[in-house]
Amino acid sequence: MTLKILKAKLHQATVTAGRLTYHGSLTLDPELMEAVGLLPYEAILVSNLATGLRGETYVIPGRRGQKEVELNGAMARLGTTGDRIIIMAFAQLEPHELPDHKPRVAILDRANTIVEMPDYPPVGPVSPELEPIEKSD
Repeated sequence: MTLKILKAKLHQATVTAGRLTYHGSLTLDPELMEAVGLLPYEAILVSNLATGLRGETYVIPGRRGQKEVELNGAMARLGTTGDRIIIMAFAQLEPHELPDHKPRVAILDRANTIVEMPDYPPVGPVSPELEPIEKSD
């Protein structure tokens, strides 16, 4: 049995462009991809913070250092330039892999610069002693 667990998350990324006529996908600055361990063509779930809309696609690398977050193809209908989105990738893990797994998360400002990389605890059983994950606004 495998479990679907959060692998990577870019929180509050700002959409920089949308290209409806492109083949599909989400174009992302390679620096952001590397920060959270996203690979080219990796499946992602995208959630728009303003509308609540969600969509699944894959990521392709854009121009390094340009802070691009572009919604392409049908994903361009998910939001418009300036919208804040969450980009998530998940991994299928075996139970024995869970204790060593920690999701890589980056929180971005409106310019798509990483402002925080919270240290999430490893996956483990829920217990009364489990500390809540600190939340930032």
